[in-house]
Amino acid sequence: MERIILIETSTALCSVALAEDGAVTAYRESSEPKAHASLTAVFVQEVLAERGVTLADCDAVCVSMGPGSYTGLRVGVSTAKGLCFGSGKPLLAVGTLDTLVAQAGEIPGQAGNDGSSPYSFLIPMIDARRMEVYAAVWGRAAAGECGHCMKQITETAPVIVDENSFAEYLEQGPVLFIGDGAGKCADVIKHPNAHFCQCHPKASSMLSPALEALRAGNFKDVAYFEPFYLKEFVATVSKKKLF
Repeated sequence: MERIILIETSTALCSVALAEDGAVTAYRESSEPKAHASLTAVFVQEVLAERGVTLADCDAVCVSMGPGSYTGLRVGVSTAKGLCFGSGKPLLAVGTLDTLVAQAGEIPGQAGNDGSSPYSFLIPMIDARRMEVYAAVWGRAAAGECGHCMKQITETAPVIVDENSFAEYLEQGPVLFIGDGAGKCADVIKHPNAHFCQCHPKASSMLSPALEALRAGNFKDVAYFEPFYLKEFVATVSKKKLF
């Protein structure tokens, strides 16, 4: 039995799932502000207890590697590393945008009977404050590849959103913008081919890419693995007078 702990803390939603034999069997989430540090380890304990198993019964721990919130990613990765160090279990990591692409396929009515997407492109995006998002573009697989699959066709990068953003893809067919940055796109991108799904990435949607990584033996170095921040964290000094 393949059993994986899945941890997603890259945005305002903190979530943990337990996957067994290719299915999510226990799940916890919370959108309580600034509670990732206090909830993540508790959620891990709860999903294991719900299924009557322990960390020793798991094959790996998988964590969201970003991009996303600096603090959220640090909490998730620190928790995952602690679990791996303490148990000797291997560490897996899944990109936040990969999770959102998997999540797009779970939206009711968004996939055909063969699993195909009705969209020409998927653009998962994470809110990076103001009018900026962290995004990449997924397009239909080329002929000879999986006929109904989507594959990443651009690098993950910060994008300042305006009315002309992603125009070259919108002119080619329907595009789904998905993630917690989709709302700001909906405010400015009015192309008829643009569709929006405002949501946070969830640990339960990490299952497919996590299984792929596990079966490929794509394990991370527990000691040296770092999240993919995309941008360096910049500390600011409060303008409020302390005295």
